[in-house]
Amino acid sequence: MTLPPFQARTESVATTSEASPTSGSRRRFLHHAGAIAASATFMPAVRAQSKSIVVTCWGGDYEKAIKSCFAEPYAKETGIGVSLVNNADLTKMKVQVDSKNVQWDVFDSVGPQITAGARQGMWEDIDAKLVDRSDLVSPGGKDYVGTYLFGGGVAYDPKRVPEGKRPQSLKDFWDVQRFPGRRGLRTRISETLEMALVADGVAPDKLYPLDIERGFKALDRIKPSVKKWIETTPETITLITSNELDYTYTYMSRVFPAQKAGSSVAMATGQTINSLEYLAVPKFGKNTEAAMRYVAFCLRPDRQAAFANTVFFAPNARQAVPLVAAESRQFMPDVLNPAHIIMNDGWWADKYDALQKRFTEWMLT
Repeated sequence: MTLPPFQARTESVATTSEASPTSGSRRRFLHHAGAIAASATFMPAVRAQSKSIVVTCWGGDYEKAIKSCFAEPYAKETGIGVSLVNNADLTKMKVQVDSKNVQWDVFDSVGPQITAGARQGMWEDIDAKLVDRSDLVSPGGKDYVGTYLFGGGVAYDPKRVPEGKRPQSLKDFWDVQRFPGRRGLRTRISETLEMALVADGVAPDKLYPLDIERGFKALDRIKPSVKKWIETTPETITLITSNELDYTYTYMSRVFPAQKAGSSVAMATGQTINSLEYLAVPKFGKNTEAAMRYVAFCLRPDRQAAFANTVFFAPNARQAVPLVAAESRQFMPDVLNPAHIIMNDGWWADKYDALQKRFTEWMLT
């Protein structure tokens, strides 16, 4: 069975749990490796600190997939229930950690938030006795772990936007003269700043370090055409299907399930932003052991493959690759394509908070 580019071209090299999950170069990202969480068939009994744990989530089809592939099977196997909270807000997580009143046991989020939290000392070190990362493509840092890779790009309604008039790149998305219409962008600065710079002509492999001022100038140009700053991920689809927007930034994992459900939505795959999702366990939690075992459970090859088949994320576990259906692989991110962007999460570690604050204020002016 032929492997997709993300898995097929990644070689196993020696690494440590301290390794950064991404780098400024495609080569270092692709060769940043180890081997995967091993046991796909047995889950040791959890010495429960509670009857349930709380995991942050992103709503919509993502929430459904997390529930069916991870949360419910984990609860069935361990007796520990999993509640999903659609609010992966780093600021709220930090308030909980700082007050030592932690309500969220596992924080599921994108790299810039996870690495920023790591720099602030918010996460427990990953327990190597419980979490085996020896065969992960990107093992993460000492206090967080990569789970799967996702791709984002420009979405539209193919019934309303005819062939030849559909934006195929981020530059097209920014070109409101050639591609007029109502835009939607996320309220999160990470990914949005990368979009702005690539749209302004920066080559994807020359993005980092990001030229912040140039990026905000590019955002100034698109701002009058942004009719909706989107808070929640499911809205990136519903605002298109309800004809409230013409173009949004969304994700492959949202588009294809929506298509299967009968919605008229499509995504340009000629240029995407490819990122890793991560899990971290906050300090001062009441259910740290159960949370760590949940992280380990999510890395199992059978679980990773189930998730990939459901929402088309590329698994971070090598042993999951042969378990992924061929029809699912065609929709997974291709990080070898030089037109695509690979997020450098390490760059965001000490910059996310300040830039998110600036971006939030900029949106309001």
